[in-house]
Amino acid sequence: MSLTCCLKCQRATKRRSKPRIKQHRRIDKRSGCVWSIRAHLNSPIAIVAAHSRERHVFSPQGIIPDGYTLGSMAVQAVMGVDLGGTNVRAGVLTQAGELLAPPVQNPSRAQEGFEVTLEQILLTLEQAIEGSGVSRDAIGAIGMAVPGHIDSAQGVVRWAPNFGYTRADGVFEAWRDIPLAAAVESRLNISVVMGNDANLAALGEYYYGSGRGTARGLVMITLGTGIGGGVVLTREQIQGNADWKGGVLLVGFSGGAGELGHVIIAFNGPRCGCGAQGCVEAFARRDAIVELARELMRRHPNSLLHQLAHGDPANITPALVSEAYAQGDPLAAHIWEQIGAYLGVAIANYIHIFNPEVVAIGGQIAKAGKPLFEAIHRTVRAYAIPTLLEGCRIVPAERIEDAGILGGGALAWQKVAP
Repeated sequence: MSLTCCLKCQRATKRRSKPRIKQHRRIDKRSGCVWSIRAHLNSPIAIVAAHSRERHVFSPQGIIPDGYTLGSMAVQAVMGVDLGGTNVRAGVLTQAGELLAPPVQNPSRAQEGFEVTLEQILLTLEQAIEGSGVSRDAIGAIGMAVPGHIDSAQGVVRWAPNFGYTRADGVFEAWRDIPLAAAVESRLNISVVMGNDANLAALGEYYYGSGRGTARGLVMITLGTGIGGGVVLTREQIQGNADWKGGVLLVGFSGGAGELGHVIIAFNGPRCGCGAQGCVEAFARRDAIVELARELMRRHPNSLLHQLAHGDPANITPALVSEAYAQGDPLAAHIWEQIGAYLGVAIANYIHIFNPEVVAIGGQIAKAGKPLFEAIHRTVRAYAIPTLLEGCRIVPAERIEDAGILGGGALAWQKVAP
């Protein structure tokens, strides 16, 4: 297996500006140390142990020694962008993942053509900069999380099936080979990097969520309309010398790695949207859960789920299944048990392939909580090699609400940090 780091690091050469400082303190539960965290908006986050003179700087490149400079120290923040089929969201954030203002959101107008969507992206970025209190010159880079097949090295959207326009003959023309990064960069004069949205959600979760920026590898899956995924590797997972610090995304030679929803878990299973049969997405995406619940509800008219849906299958949603479970419905418990089993088989495969320290699960479906996660854990224990489970945590994702923005921000910091 080869891993290509798609982005080259570069130094910023902007003017120094006067720092604004925030002081925080926390206790490290493992060591008992009291840490003082001084967050300079125009410098990396300084972390100092109360009983030690040793000083470190945290960044998405890892823990690096004192004396590190971010170019001329003029870069105060970066931007993260989450481009979706319905909305585009953007925020300005520090290296610690702190959003300096609530994210700005506008309709993406994804099916009105590239030029229209581009203007919506630019509008959202301009509004986010204005609301952050940070000058444009102090923005080090923009990281964009974009759905579809993304060539991160070239900044090109190879294919995005939900973006495009409808031709005069009624045929929808999807985005293909769109130089999105260059288009945004030329208008704003700020460096732009980009990646697949599910991959960048994993990168954001690694640095700013359950990975804590120190986990020895993280796999993330996002459960919703489909099942997205991303893999973050660290030097501990590579045999031989690895010359990077912190976590890097596994993107594949053409940018298509991380399609974790399309791992096959059954021969001759249900047809997936990708065209294959038996993908875990075909078993555990939102619509599959709804169809399973409807089928079981019809067979069990005396169930609480049937009552809550007023006997109408059209009223079934994953949230309603969770409500029925909370009220003690065994049928709802069975549904989450089955969905958790499907996911558990796939996660066992991820653990066998990547041997991560953390498997993070996010998305709306993950809000089912206890019954889903208990079923996942039981299935993983049944199918995964026991020694590979030692030290591996399967946990809810912590930063899923702003995952695309945070992941884009983490990628942007990797761009500007040497």
